[in-house]
This record gives sequence, structure tokens and C-alpha cells, in this order.
Amino acid sequence: MKRTLVAIAAFALAVAFTPAALAAPGPKTEKLTHVKLLAFNDFHGHLEAGTPGTITSPVNGAQVPPGGAEYFATHIKALGSENVDTFVVSAGDLIGASPLASGLMHDEPTIDVMNYIGLDTIGVGNHEFDEGKAELLRMQYGNSSGGGGTNGGTAYVPARPDGCHPVDGCQDGTPFYGSVFQYLAANVTDTSTGNPLLPAYRIVNTSEGEKVAFIGETLQGTPLIVTPTGVAGLEFLDEADTVNGLVAQLKQRQVSTIVLLLHEGGQQNAPFSRGFVDVNKCENFTGPDLLDIVNRLDPAVDVVVSAHTHQPYVCRFNDRLVTSAASFGRLITSIDLTIDRRAGKMVDATAENHVVTQTVAKDPGVTSILTEYKKISDPIGNQVVGSITADILSGRGTPNGTNRAGEQPMGDVIADGMYEATKAEDFGGAKAAFMNVGGVRASLLFNQISGGEQPGEVTYAEAFAVQPFGNTLVVKTCTGQQLYDVLEQQFENPAPDQQRVMAVSQVTYSYTRVVPAGTKRVTDGSLKIGGVVVDKAAGYRVVLNNFIADGGDGFSVFKSCTAPLGGDVDIDAFARYLKAHSPVAPPALNRITRID
Repeated sequence: MKRTLVAIAAFALAVAFTPAALAAPGPKTEKLTHVKLLAFNDFHGHLEAGTPGTITSPVNGAQVPPGGAEYFATHIKALGSENVDTFVVSAGDLIGASPLASGLMHDEPTIDVMNYIGLDTIGVGNHEFDEGKAELLRMQYGNSSGGGGTNGGTAYVPARPDGCHPVDGCQDGTPFYGSVFQYLAANVTDTSTGNPLLPAYRIVNTSEGEKVAFIGETLQGTPLIVTPTGVAGLEFLDEADTVNGLVAQLKQRQVSTIVLLLHEGGQQNAPFSRGFVDVNKCENFTGPDLLDIVNRLDPAVDVVVSAHTHQPYVCRFNDRLVTSAASFGRLITSIDLTIDRRAGKMVDATAENHVVTQTVAKDPGVTSILTEYKKISDPIGNQVVGSITADILSGRGTPNGTNRAGEQPMGDVIADGMYEATKAEDFGGAKAAFMNVGGVRASLLFNQISGGEQPGEVTYAEAFAVQPFGNTLVVKTCTGQQLYDVLEQQFENPAPDQQRVMAVSQVTYSYTRVVPAGTKRVTDGSLKIGGVVVDKAAGYRVVLNNFIADGGDGFSVFKSCTAPLGGDVDIDAFARYLKAHSPVAPPALNRITRID
């Protein structure tokens, strides 16, 4: 947050210098500095209120509609109003996979809003790389040359003197100045220089002179979940090793407190008897990747602000505070740090997740910013592209539409649209479609009204929120054996309860969830396309988005399939399918069978 640190006036203590007092001085008293961090993560450009999904109130257990940047700003100001040593921080995925109001303009609206709100520092997340390293550097520096500082950072020269997008230009008619706040990327190396792509850390001074260091990192597995072009020329290093290698340097700079902004996470699992997750607890926590990192960190790392899983929790592992604020600006984590200035170290850390309720006044500054950008996005976003008969749910938010086999209605509808767009021979001759569920970002809700439409009508903005990446459709030829192999890849790396089961069209198969080591999960002979058993030696034309066609999400088998033919942008195919088949009903979830 841009701030002028308040000078603390010295005051005199009246002391009676008696001989007894001089002979027997008492113990030295602590001198304490209190620092507040306001943390959030996985905002994903959700500027407007009305994000699907509620949050359970930690006060009374009620389901609360949260979020919206106008309310978010008001809560930030209120939570930070009592302590001059307040810093607003984030653990990544501020942008990327964003709704139309931000995504249409390459997330420049979100950067502008966060500049206004006073975001200080953010660690990169995987979605910061969706459009590649050059675009991330543009988000940071805009129309100014930058980078190459002492803490790392690739030198940057804007592609255009106005800092606007190199293809789409200045859609709002004004230059883009980049971020006032600092992006950090300690474990992301630019292979052309051998240096971090962005600074590894940032040190801030409190009003009483204590130094607090923020280190920012994304998960080392980012290349597995970002399109290959997005991470070209970059190397992603081990998270804990990278942080530990910085500790001595930070100590030399007399840092008393180290906070890691880490884009990796886990989740808590509420007791069945209660039925909802308490956002301020850490019950039955799972998250092996996060725990591995946290347990290997140098003891000098005091706090970890985590992210990526979109889950809320306040945990303590090995006496180290670890937090997460769900996603989409629905929660803000208020973290209170106590620093002993005599000892030069942090002595206490507590945290509480606050719901971003919509019962407070809207921040007029954010309203003004959104009003200007919505003049551009609303005429496009408010167009009705189709209708639905009932909610078509994804695997995100509340309620969650995924069944026990990992199949979800929203994913199936998208896959049907992909198949329909490419089944003609002139467009690839696809016989089946496969869609990664990580690319399904929202549900379509019957009573969701975003632009004055009638209940059941779907606007372009609502469809865009479901598929915001702008991927293209690619038809490839895969052998039957390759299709069996890629279905097995759904269960590699994650544990069986963290499935990545793809949505499919014209495909049916069965699998066993838990099998002995070395045993295939997909039932041999169960895979059918168009109702016909797949021949492992035959070739099949299948449609994918370019992300998984290039091996994204760990589906490397698709990369080796042959004869690619490019096609539509995915959102265009999706919108066209909705229009052609309206009203669209939620499909029966009968394409994938799980056997126990």
C-alpha cells in the first residue's frame, strides 16, 4: 500500500534515580511492534458482486453471499484503519480465468482496482502465466521500462509506448501504467538470464523501523497446469529450497520477520456432524504438497499465506501460522504479527478470516473504475446467447455438481459443444470430445441475473465466466491405446480422492477408484465411442482444447496424438451450442461409471 509512514514521536519516562534503583536494575522490558497483514488469494478478476457460491459465516453458520470489489475495498479499509503498519498482500492468481468485466481487457481492470485498493505485494500464481511471461511483465510494468533490480527481475521494454496490449491495444482509450504493487517470483527463473523473472522478495519497514520481508512463489508444478506457451523460457524451482536459500541474505539485511506468499494449498474437511467448513479452523487437513513445503522451511520463516485450492483455513503447523482465504475476494485474512524489537524477531502471530459481506457501503472509488470499464464490457456481456431449464453445475462453488465418478453437468455440456463444433469432416471429423475440468470455471444458474435478462436466459458474460481462457479447439488422431492411456493419467500424481476426471462427449467407460499398485484403473473393454467398443489399434479423431492437446494438466499422451487441425475459440463454440439447443437441460451423469 502506498503510504507515508507515520513518525512516532519520542516520549520521556519520569524515572526516580535512587541508589537502590541504580544498584539493582529490573529486567529489560519488551518493546513490541504490532503489524497487520490483510491477505487474500485466488481473486481471478472477480470484480463484480454476484459470484456464484456462498461462504459460511463463522459467526452464526449462515450462508452468506460474499464478494465484489466494491465491498472488498470497504472491508480492506475498515480492517486496516487502526494500525499504520498494515500491509495488503496476496498469494497469487489475482488475474487469469477471469470473468468478462476483467478478462475482456486482459485483466487491466483488476490491476487498476488493486492499485486503488492499495495492494502492496503479491506472489505469482500459476494463472499469472496464462498469457506468457511477456504479458506478466506488462501487468507489472505497463508502459514503463523496469526489472533487473538487485532482488532479481527480467529487464522489460514495453511492446507499445502506451503499455497497452500488443494485439488488442488500449480498449479503454488510455495508456496502461501497470501495477503500483510488487509482483514476486522467487522460484521462477528466466532461462535467458538465469535470474528470477521478477524480484524474489520485498522488504518493508514498519513505523518503528522493523523490517518485514515478503517472499513470493508459485507451485513448482506450474508447467503441468499452464499451457506450454505460457511457461516457455521459464524454469520453476523447488519452493522450500528456494526460500531457505534466501534466509541468510535476509538476515544480513536485519529482517526480523519473514512471510512467504505461496501459491500452493490444501483443504480442511469438516466433521460430518456439523456439515459445513468453519473458515477459521483447520480440521482434518489434507494437502500433502503444501505440508511438504511447510515442513521443510527454515525455522526463520514465520508465516505462510497459501493459495491455489480456493479453500478457507487458519492452521498452525510446527508452530508456524498457515492461512488461506478461499477465492474470488470472498474472504480477507486479517493476520496480526507481534515483533519483539529487542530480540529482533516475531514472537506471536494470529489470524482470522473475515467474510466480505455485501451489507456494507460500496467503495465509490472502485465503483467509478468499474463504471468506466463496464461501458466497454456490458454491451458485449449482456447479449443473451441461449437459455437453460435448470441449474447446470460445475465442480466449483456451492453447490458442487460433481458426482462420485468425477462427472459434472457443466463439463459434459461444454464437451458436447466441442464435439458439435468439430464433428463435420471439414472441421476435423471429431468422433469424441475430452475437456479438462480445471478449465470449467463456473456454473450456469437459472436464477442468476447479470445483465437484465430473464430467469433461465444465459448472457455472453455468464458463458464467458464458465470458459474464460480463450483456448482454441484442436482435433487430433489418437489410437485406442492412447485413449486408454490418457484416461489412466487422470489418476496419476493426485491421490484417488483428488481426481482430474475429464468431461467427455460421445464417450463412455468405467473405472475402479482404488486398485493394487501397478494395476490399471480403467476397465479393459469398457471404453466406447458412439456406443462402439474402442479398438486399441485403431485411430480416432478427438477434439480437445489446445491446453490439453499440448499436454497440459499432465495429459502428456494427447501431445503425442497426430494430425492436428485447429478450429474455433472454445467460448465461441460453447455460445453457439447454447443458442442452437436452447433451452439446454442438465445432462444425465451416465457417461462415466466408478466401480468400488
